[in-house]
Amino acid sequence: METLDFRFDSAPASRAADPALCGVVGSGNLEILVKAGDQPTACAVRIKTSARGFGETWKAVLGSFAASHPAGGTAIAINDMGATPAVVSLRLAQALAEYQGGAQ
Repeated sequence: METLDFRFDSAPASRAADPALCGVVGSGNLEILVKAGDQPTACAVRIKTSARGFGETWKAVLGSFAASHPAGGTAIAINDMGATPAVVSLRLAQALAEYQGGAQ
C-alpha cells in the first residue's frame, strides 16, 4: 500500500450533512470519506492505494477537482483499489454532494 497526502486551495464547501461516505473498496473501485477539515479555503486529501507510483496522476485529478468544485474546509480520505481517474472524479463529486446534503 502507498499513502499519499495532498492539500489544495479551493472555494469553501457548504456543509449540510455529517461526514459522507461514498463507494466501495473493491477491485477497480474506491471508497471516499468527506468530513470537515481544519482550513476553510483548503481541501486536505489522504489516499491509501494499492497502485504504487501514480502520485502525479492523483495530484492532477485531485487538483482539477479542487479547482472546479467548492471543496475548501474538507478533509477527504480515499481508500483505493486501482480506480481509474474517471471513477475517482465521479466518486469525489458524489461524496462532496452527499456531504453538502445533495446541494450540488
